[in-house]
Amino acid sequence: MKNNLNDMSEAELNSVIENAKKALKERQDSKRKEVLAKIKELASSIGVSVEIGDSGAKTSSRKGSSVPIKYRDPANSNNKWTGRGMKPKWLKELLDQGRNLKDFEI
Repeated sequence: MKNNLNDMSEAELNSVIENAKKALKERQDSKRKEVLAKIKELASSIGVSVEIGDSGAKTSSRKGSSVPIKYRDPANSNNKWTGRGMKPKWLKELLDQGRNLKDFEI
């Protein structure tokens, strides 16, 4: 393999990059396994059991529950708002025209 990156073709550079990515992932996975083993060992030393998912996949602890819609545009049923966050543009425009928020409650 050539030592100077400037002398390499694009294909050779891509190969070096892919090999480096694989090596980095393997090193990170190995380090992760070492750290998890150490955590389990330390927990065991004080009589605590630890369950750690070894899949490496990141999961969210939040449930994907939907918030019910509280407001709807009577002229266009696609315009909906849950009442959370900023008011949507369609609702702001109607309120600026003098309409009342209660007019759009479901």
